[in-house]
Amino acid sequence: MALLWTRPGKQCLRVIAHNQLPAVANFRSFRMTARQRSEKVLEHMKESNPYFEKYSRKIAAVQQSSPEEFLAKLEKVEKESSKPKFGPSEPARDYSGLLKPKAPLAKKPQDDTAQKKLGDLMKLDLIEQRSPEEIEQIWIQYHQGKEVICATVPLEKYDLMMERAKKYPMFILPIPRSQGYEFIMLQFFANTIHFTPLINYQVHKENAPECLNIILYTELREKGLVLMRGEYDTKVINGQEAQCLANQLQMYYSQQSESKLGLLETFTNKPEQFKHMDVIEELNNLKIGG
Repeated sequence: MALLWTRPGKQCLRVIAHNQLPAVANFRSFRMTARQRSEKVLEHMKESNPYFEKYSRKIAAVQQSSPEEFLAKLEKVEKESSKPKFGPSEPARDYSGLLKPKAPLAKKPQDDTAQKKLGDLMKLDLIEQRSPEEIEQIWIQYHQGKEVICATVPLEKYDLMMERAKKYPMFILPIPRSQGYEFIMLQFFANTIHFTPLINYQVHKENAPECLNIILYTELREKGLVLMRGEYDTKVINGQEAQCLANQLQMYYSQQSESKLGLLETFTNKPEQFKHMDVIEELNNLKIGG
């Protein structure tokens, strides 16, 4: 799955406050009875549906005799109408379960041996003489049919990301779930960005299993680009969710935005003031704008 990365026109931090963050966010504050809900829906239909009067007697009969059946039928219709008119659709996914910890890590090296190499993935001599545009096309074609996300990152975007990663090596990002949102913790290390569900990070800390690893290959930086590849655990997230996380990573670490920079700063240096709803609002703004 190719990811569009737009062009421009201390490895640890305090986690006490972050452990207090809810791993999921659910916005249902109250429940109504089936009859109350069906009456509310019926009232809305009267106001918004020009054909309501024609079928009002039949609709009212079903609503009065069985509010549960009435709501179930409406829900089925709403689900059908909300399906995208084109492109693949995926069912709503539930929250991540608590995964088993991975094996304890050995002490991480602090030099270039920690870097994953592009040469381990493909033959460099086949692409070193190509233009940036040709390399981008080759990179996308190479990953077609694979359960990965990929992109080419403009060098200035990459440099800004690494500059911010030094200041803000960890952060949380939301992804939509069937009821609300789930938070995913990210952490930079060398040229890799590790993602894990917050619930697993809170339990297992550095041994939390990753749901997504994004690797940034810099061997071709003299051509003005960096190659990005993201491998994800299909048991935890799907391709759309992996791309959602990568898009948000770009928003926070590679774009000029005072609001997002402020959230990075608060999360890292003033965790007691961090509000998890703020990152959800930023994601909702992205959906509205995009």
